[in-house]
Amino acid sequence: MGDSSFRVMVIGGGIGGLCLAQGLKKAGVSVSLFERDQAPTSRLQGYRIHVSPAGASSLRECLPENLWTAFEASCGRAPHSFRFLTHRMQELLRVATPGDAPGGRHYSASRARLRQVLLEGLDGILHFDRAFSRYEEEPDGPIHVFFDDGQTDVGDVLVGADGGKSRVRSQLLPGAQRVDTGIRAIGGKVILTDEVRSKLPPALLEGPALVRAPGGRAMFLAVQEIGDPEGSVPAAGAALRFEDESNYLMWALSARDNRSGFPSTNGEMSDEELQAFTLRACSGWHPGFSAMIQSSDPASLSVITVRTSVPVSPWPTGRVTLIGDAIHSMTPYRGIGGNVALRDAALLSRKLAAAHRGEIPLSLAIRDYESAMLDYGFRAVRSSLRAAEQAHSPGALAFHIGNLAFRALNAIPPLKASILRRGDAD
Repeated sequence: MGDSSFRVMVIGGGIGGLCLAQGLKKAGVSVSLFERDQAPTSRLQGYRIHVSPAGASSLRECLPENLWTAFEASCGRAPHSFRFLTHRMQELLRVATPGDAPGGRHYSASRARLRQVLLEGLDGILHFDRAFSRYEEEPDGPIHVFFDDGQTDVGDVLVGADGGKSRVRSQLLPGAQRVDTGIRAIGGKVILTDEVRSKLPPALLEGPALVRAPGGRAMFLAVQEIGDPEGSVPAAGAALRFEDESNYLMWALSARDNRSGFPSTNGEMSDEELQAFTLRACSGWHPGFSAMIQSSDPASLSVITVRTSVPVSPWPTGRVTLIGDAIHSMTPYRGIGGNVALRDAALLSRKLAAAHRGEIPLSLAIRDYESAMLDYGFRAVRSSLRAAEQAHSPGALAFHIGNLAFRALNAIPPLKASILRRGDAD
């Protein structure tokens, strides 16, 4: 097999896998993507994702210009700050996130719209209803992949982009661990009609915030203001039109399971019981939080088990590799998992494109990618886990000291600026 003629197989059509497929297609590398979902509409998540300047740079590198334009048109209003609040809705710290920061723009993206952009133009590349089962690698020949329905395929490079429960990882790195942090969250969504807006305090509608509460509890809030849902932008020679979406407020209340009594999985409580439990869990908070929870559609509530991955040592480089949550899944704290997956996709696409052009051997391309990815990927895992632990410090003394530290930090602009620069790097 010559390096200039290899074929890449990608397992998993999430953000990372789709971005990688777009990047390889743009570079002229032969690629096929296999997704277990039955159709493009099977995974229409409604929640937002914050795309940092670094994540946006990676996404733009992989997309053709018309789809980058489509992505920008799909985004909601970018937040101007990130805030830390008390459960009494007092502001502890506000960190500015200007629309045009030195490292680039911040984007507030709808996951459903981003997925629609990433799916565009992949006809003949993306194959649905193909649940990966296993692979077999010939020492000096191709890689064979097998699917649950009995179908098979063959290629020269295999990339696992199949998420935290990756079957590719379980075969490639059977000792790699993904562990339960002990943190549980209940998430919900509030459709922001004029009537609902009138019931909610303005502080809830300003933008993303993390609420610190006694007893090691925390709540994340974010508003997605879609703008013009009927807007269209040019894509693939036609108009890429987005599904009509309402503006909404998303929230997630979290705590350590051994102190909270939170349900462990969906289905332990009915939707209405879960809503009532959340209201009780927030008793004593500012009444605006109760109004928000009561305004949520009970059917939108779900239970989230917060997991993280355990760092792994470098493994012998072969022709099977991993990106995104398939290798370095992390907690949602700091909101960087999606951006790191985009970085993986751009880096691996760049390296494989260089091998395709004959600039470097394929083995060196994959080794260079894995060496860099394991470093920045697991640094992000550790940073995310540290933020999760800090948000759930259970002691009253730690809670009050933390609030004092945030207030002190708020009074020192240079330190706040350093927080923004660090966030932009993710």
